[in-house]
Amino acid sequence: MTTSYPIAVNHVEHETVVNRSRFICYLYPCASIDEAKNHLKKCQEEHPQASHHCHAFLTKAADDSLGYGYSDDGEPSGTAGKPMLAVLQGGGIGQVCAIVVRYFGGTKLGTGGLQRAYGDSVRQALVFLQSKTKIAMAAKTLACQYNQVDDVLHIIRQAAGQVVEQEYLQQVEFDFLIPEEKLALVAEQLQTMSAGKLVLKSSNNK
Repeated sequence: MTTSYPIAVNHVEHETVVNRSRFICYLYPCASIDEAKNHLKKCQEEHPQASHHCHAFLTKAADDSLGYGYSDDGEPSGTAGKPMLAVLQGGGIGQVCAIVVRYFGGTKLGTGGLQRAYGDSVRQALVFLQSKTKIAMAAKTLACQYNQVDDVLHIIRQAAGQVVEQEYLQQVEFDFLIPEEKLALVAEQLQTMSAGKLVLKSSNNK
């Protein structure tokens, strides 16, 4: 992850009715496929009599083509999951799962009508979705002397970094996550504090 992006933070439930068919859209924060499956299972248990439980999800940024999935759950191919996914991607908010529960109202909507109904269901629910920015973090390592630990930790905390792991050997070895936008500042502060001796390294260079 090299750039920051908005992610979902709240749960939304919103219902629309199209030609007597009920479309209930649920939006959930979702950072993995397993989370999406769990949300889907919950909706299926809450709505066992529904005609369909269609879904689409983004586990990464909205424009990341790797972290998504969708299902029509028995609706004609391409009429539910795909339009739902397109609306999620267009909404620009990542790490979100959309599930649309349909109760058939007796009138067939046709493929175009279904695409519009499922897409609009998600689009209207997105109005109520809140987001926060997921900060891009870089994984770095650093080895320092014992008497430098307090200063190093102070610099990392000031930059909103996180200590992932630390080992107390001949030197103290740290694994950090540091916001990408603060990397240059942190590197400069560490070098100033240590007269140029402390250098951040990428974690895969350990």
